[in-house]
Amino acid sequence: MTNSDGDGGPRPDTGTDTTTGTGIRAGTGADPAGEGVSTFPPRRFGWSDMFLPREEDPRTDGGFRGERDVIIGYLEDQRRTLMMKCADLTPEQLSRRAVEPSNLSLLGLVRHMADVERGWFRRVMAGEDAPPLWRRRPDREDPDGDFNGAAADPAVVAEAWERWEEEVAFARRLVAGAPDLGVIGTGRGKSVELREVLVHMIEEYARHNGHADLLRERIDGRVGQ
Repeated sequence: MTNSDGDGGPRPDTGTDTTTGTGIRAGTGADPAGEGVSTFPPRRFGWSDMFLPREEDPRTDGGFRGERDVIIGYLEDQRRTLMMKCADLTPEQLSRRAVEPSNLSLLGLVRHMADVERGWFRRVMAGEDAPPLWRRRPDREDPDGDFNGAAADPAVVAEAWERWEEEVAFARRLVAGAPDLGVIGTGRGKSVELREVLVHMIEEYARHNGHADLLRERIDGRVGQ
């Protein structure tokens, strides 16, 4: 027998139910360290163990009309995806790194995207004097402070979300007040349309949400969406 993954493709059925009531998979997985102790759950795909049931997914799943609504709608869904991937985790889990030598963590991604939102919407589009929060600051030695400073500290987690929410709120106000997507900003000595900034933000979130997929699965086995 086969199961269907989220894209409709068949997957072998192991014949054993490895899901829990919460949709988080449990059981014995591969032993990557070769020490006879499992650290990861087995991989099993299907709508029954996706990240959330389809009816609880807060995103819109498309259906937008017109250029402005399409671009803004997809960006908002990407923002929601990052929030979903970080939900219900402790500071230690949020700050857990991927694999050496990577410094990626879910908390680092939140801090990184706060700085990205700030750079494009405050500095480039609004022309504000808004220095980076953590990354590439001239007064700090670490150009990757957004990721390297993502410590397992409740205060660090709270600050990351507060800053991210502030920058997203600013971006939303700026976009809502723009007469059209052809509004021009200046960054790195070049002119750029708001349209291009928004499309770039979709690209930026989509790339890092792919990282978030792998990071979250490694933490507790939750997959998909």
